[in-house]
Amino acid sequence: MLPSTDNSPIADLYQSHHSWLHDWLRRRMGCSHAAADLAQDTFVRILARRGEVAQRSSQQPLQEPRAYLWAIAKGLVVDHLRRRSLEQAYLEALANLPEACSISPEEQEILLQTLHRIDALLDQLPRQVRQAFLLSQIHGLTYNEIAQQMKLSQRTIKRYMQQGFAQCITAMF
Repeated sequence: MLPSTDNSPIADLYQSHHSWLHDWLRRRMGCSHAAADLAQDTFVRILARRGEVAQRSSQQPLQEPRAYLWAIAKGLVVDHLRRRSLEQAYLEALANLPEACSISPEEQEILLQTLHRIDALLDQLPRQVRQAFLLSQIHGLTYNEIAQQMKLSQRTIKRYMQQGFAQCITAMF
């Protein structure tokens, strides 16, 4: 919790709305621990943008602080659920491996971290680029099939794929 002696706009926001945010997240997530983590992550995001928040509050205070907190927290919930879904799919794929192909817990953790990094990097791509890349790499469609499905040229799909692979290479370094 932020110190009560700090009268900054962020400290005021925290003190006034943290419990409301935690309760909203707990109802949404069904887990008090996940809600506490996400509530803290929400305020960490705000702290990371503290210059923006301080400038805004010096001009005029937030008119709808809960809407502001809700928008940030909602994005964090989506990220959290996507990560959890990715982890679940990964664990299911591992469980389906033959025993001879099983990997050590350390290798599993490294792979999981790599998957998270790739997911975060792909999330930075424009929507259509990400869609084309996933249709190719996850669903196994050819560039021609993707072009037909997305109603784009095959040349555009090739360019999108280059962007997707460039993002994946970034994850490796």
